Amino acid sequence: MRRAVLGFVAALLAACAGPRPNTPADAAVRPPAVWRERAGSDSAMTAEWWQSFGDPALAQIVEHGLANNVDIAIAAARVEEARAQFGAARGQLLPSVELLAGVKRERFLNAFGQPAWQTAERAEIDISYDLDLFGRLRNTSEAARASLLATEAARDNVKLAVASSAAAGYIGLRALDARLAVVRETVNARAGSLRIAERRAQSGYATRLELEQAEAELHATEQLVPALELAITRQENGLSVLLGENPRAIERGVILSGLTTPAVPTMLPSELLRRRPDIAQAEQTIVAADRSLDAARAAFLPSIRLGAAGGYVDSTLIGDPVGIFSVGGSILAPLFEGGRLRAQADFAAARRDEAAYSYRKVALNAFREVEDSLAALQRTSEQELVLQQQRDALARALVQATNRYRAGYSSYLEQLDAQRGLLSADLSLVQANNDRLTAAVSLFQALGGGWTASR
Repeated sequence: MRRAVLGFVAALLAACAGPRPNTPADAAVRPPAVWRERAGSDSAMTAEWWQSFGDPALAQIVEHGLANNVDIAIAAARVEEARAQFGAARGQLLPSVELLAGVKRERFLNAFGQPAWQTAERAEIDISYDLDLFGRLRNTSEAARASLLATEAARDNVKLAVASSAAAGYIGLRALDARLAVVRETVNARAGSLRIAERRAQSGYATRLELEQAEAELHATEQLVPALELAITRQENGLSVLLGENPRAIERGVILSGLTTPAVPTMLPSELLRRRPDIAQAEQTIVAADRSLDAARAAFLPSIRLGAAGGYVDSTLIGDPVGIFSVGGSILAPLFEGGRLRAQADFAAARRDEAAYSYRKVALNAFREVEDSLAALQRTSEQELVLQQQRDALARALVQATNRYRAGYSSYLEQLDAQRGLLSADLSLVQANNDRLTAAVSLFQALGGGWTASR
């Protein structure tokens, strides 16, 4: 009879929670069948993908950043925080044992109105245990575990971002070095042109205008040197902070044009959902929100708690210690909460739906990042090839213009135009090289960078 009553009460309270809301259907993720761009070679994704660029200095920069970056340290501390919260939630599933012990010396009036002294001692152990018949504590523990996994994935996502930023930052630094080398080479070439213009002006074969133009072009190129040196200093300072260090000079390795473009690993769009830490973080956030919803719904049901206590009491007023004990249980069932439990359940359901839509957003953004990186890698490679052809043609044109100018067959303007065109082409070629290598870094980051989920 008692079990029937308890079952009736539980069913009645469960009905107050209403039907369990389903995850929104429009939050589902449907990955594309194939990528829009060529998916890459048959090479496998390696964990230390930055080694594929063929520069030990770049690899050292990335590994140093992973070991000392402050953002990674902050993310690791958040993991420990989530692990502690999971331990606290899991501890609620175990019995609670408490020890009570005390001694006191007191003066009081006895039954005859006479003053008396007493020294009393007491020791007792209390044991209590929540049966958790309806899974409230268990779901809370599972939610904390999912939050821990989400935090670990967030830490791994920070590590992936730091590795990508370090690699891209180093490539950007080598690009600035290449631009500076181009500009200095152009300064030397224009200084030579100025000397030729001076000799021609002294001999009467060139006008003062040509001399002034040559000097102006030299200074116009010279002013690019300090600007590039400033950009290099700032790039080095930014990389130093990324490495968790004070601003300093960064060691160099292979020149920009000597860096190898890694082979693009093959991966289907559906595989991406298991290869990126930010997607894993969003997925575990859904799990945590779903378990929190179950815990909130379980709050409508009775809570059954068992307890036992035992110990002794001793006093100078009695001959022998007296043993004491108690055994019992309690049932706590909510009857009226003013809508608080309903609001908490609705809040948990809304959080779960929010997490589901966030997962869809993260997945769609992941697909877009891969597509963008694949397209950028392909198009910048094509652009670099054309720019190299343009640069070679302009270099040949400059030789012809210089020879014609020295022989007196053309004015200085032809040589000047050729010098300007070659400088522009050289700088554009450096930029295209930088864009191609940076696109490769972005692609590895978009593909998950060899990350594997921790369980």
